[in-house]
Amino acid sequence: MGKSMAKNLLQAGYNLNTYTRTKSKAVELIELGATWKDSVAELASDSDIVISIVGYPSDVEQIYLSENGVLNNLKSGSYIIDMTTSSPLLTEKIASIAKEKGIHSLDAPVSGGDIGARNGKLTIMVGGEQQAFKTVLPLFQVMGENIILQGESGAGQHTKMCNQITIASNMIGVCEAITYAEKAGLNPERVLESITTGAAGSWSLTNLAPRMIKGDYEPGFYVKHFIKDMTIALETAKEMNLTTPGLELSLSLYQRLAESGEEDSGTQALIKLFK
Repeated sequence: MGKSMAKNLLQAGYNLNTYTRTKSKAVELIELGATWKDSVAELASDSDIVISIVGYPSDVEQIYLSENGVLNNLKSGSYIIDMTTSSPLLTEKIASIAKEKGIHSLDAPVSGGDIGARNGKLTIMVGGEQQAFKTVLPLFQVMGENIILQGESGAGQHTKMCNQITIASNMIGVCEAITYAEKAGLNPERVLESITTGAAGSWSLTNLAPRMIKGDYEPGFYVKHFIKDMTIALETAKEMNLTTPGLELSLSLYQRLAESGEEDSGTQALIKLFK
């Protein structure tokens, strides 16, 4: 997703520095005009706005808070935008430290998968100060369409947890519906023509169900990353004394799926447990 988002920024005319742990993944961006930086520290010191989207909260912590991380190398008055789905508590910690250094901080996790990233149609859920949001809004508008400031730092992450909680139970329903259609002797693709436009309609039903039917389990969004997201959501819900049985069930099923060797498959591979 990150490469597609960066590509859209380049094509929109922005000057882009780039760094990844695996340089080969950035070759296409470099060929399009991005400037390669050899470290996070070098990238931060040569940039006015740093945008990150990585795998896990531990990666976010390393990128921003380590000695050679962003916050120790970015100049005052700059902006950080973390678009990783991460821990709300970690987000608030990073924002607090950034504020002490005179750095503007926004958390802006996204939804829309690989398709939304490629097409610049991501949903972007933002937490942070209104003025910082207004300043970087043109960047968000290159990457997404539904862009909403939800509140102070951490609000973007909490909103993404709501998103993932909704998807978690919905994915079970999508898998059960397709399996039911097949067992009933129906053409599941024809069934989708009816139910995707009615009350059952959802992004997952429209975009992932066809992949399930075709046996296409290539990742738009990895199983292992969805497990990470659901784990954060469940832990955060427990901190708020909130019971989430649908989330717990979905997490347990995806953990079974990962244990069977599917952690690097797309989330639509959940249908394998039902078949």
